[in-house]
Amino acid sequence: MDDQLAKLATITVQRNKATAYQELFEKNLGNKENLIKLVKNVVTEDHVGLVIGRQIISELVKALETKQISNDETRREIIEKTLEILQPRIVSYDEQVTSLRLQMAEFLEAEEDWTGAARVLMGIQPDVGSRTWSDEEKLKLYIRIIRLLLEEEDWVQADAYYKRAALFINSTQERELQLAFKLCQARMSDLGRRFLEAAMRYHELSLATAELDEEECNRALSAAITCAVLAPAGPNRSRMLASLYRDERSASMSNYNILIKMFLDHIIRPAEVKTFEETLRPHQLAKIAQSSNDRLASRITAADTDTTMADAGVAVSTRTGPQTVLDRAVMEHNILSCSNIYNNITFSGLGALLDVTPGAAETMARRMIEQGRLRGHIDQVEKLIWFEGPEEDDAQGKAGGLGDVEQTTEETGAPYTKKWDHQIRNTAATVEDIVQKLVEKGLVEPSLIMT
Repeated sequence: MDDQLAKLATITVQRNKATAYQELFEKNLGNKENLIKLVKNVVTEDHVGLVIGRQIISELVKALETKQISNDETRREIIEKTLEILQPRIVSYDEQVTSLRLQMAEFLEAEEDWTGAARVLMGIQPDVGSRTWSDEEKLKLYIRIIRLLLEEEDWVQADAYYKRAALFINSTQERELQLAFKLCQARMSDLGRRFLEAAMRYHELSLATAELDEEECNRALSAAITCAVLAPAGPNRSRMLASLYRDERSASMSNYNILIKMFLDHIIRPAEVKTFEETLRPHQLAKIAQSSNDRLASRITAADTDTTMADAGVAVSTRTGPQTVLDRAVMEHNILSCSNIYNNITFSGLGALLDVTPGAAETMARRMIEQGRLRGHIDQVEKLIWFEGPEEDDAQGKAGGLGDVEQTTEETGAPYTKKWDHQIRNTAATVEDIVQKLVEKGLVEPSLIMT
């Protein structure tokens, strides 16, 4: 082979040289070692020229695509070596390198090396080079990279390509591409622990019965139920649970039992949590980092000793809060369930129900009240959490969080003055209530109030 290449170097007429190189390529197509030597020669030797080099590499790419080299392992080695040789001169051979990378990615996907395949495709730059990519071609490439990265649950890196794909999603009318993009959205929200958003997207996909087969729709519906259960408790999740509960297909899902419990605001027991936990993926069981302030507030103190609970044989838990995403979702749900059963509950009682310290129970309830996901107030003197009934237009208190249809009427007069008067009345009523409680506890003399 070396002698033949040396002989070709002496040819001065470019047309004759191109023909000679083409004949040598066809002659050695079945010889891996000679083929790699030929590729190295046409790419690195200056006397060959760029025109001949591109011609030979293009013929090689075509031969690999059409499987003129039948052995898969041989084709893979040739692709790897050719990409290595072309790397320093990638600008001159960008179109050929792109084709080789796409073929290499197929080999890696077949071996389920998702990260390797994604990295190979990430080396393709559609906006650089001689080839002009259409918006739809760019979208297909980016979605393929996203799906490969999500197979390894690398949603952080996938997010960068998701943002690129989002720029071109409106440029295609191909329904398959649109569904693939929506699936990427759902999986990224799921991996990013934005479970409410993921549940909505999965449920939307499950309704695409015309484009997806029944198995894929059921898988999407099951994922929607799982994400809805893991979402933060509150009105928005209640609405999502209601939509899933009304879906007739949900009854056939393996996680239907916990969906019913969540929808009907029943307290979830540890055995039920354990069964559901076995169906979750690793990222859905991720540990939750607890802040130093929460740990300090959740520690056990002498004041946490509740004689009523002790007499009942219930020991104070040593857990300082939820350990996983599932723990947090179930505990917050159980707090909401308690608000429908009791008018009030002690810190110790709630802690015993959630299997956490009284301080941790107070911290969780306080945070939910602050975020507007729980209606109530906390009496730290009496160590009580008071639950307030839902307002007429509060969707959280309605079945499944659906709420009533809001009926608006035209307001006349001075609306801001009425709002101001309403705030004054509420403030005065609150002050009067506080004073009344102080009098009842003997902290203020009634005579001082009268004067």
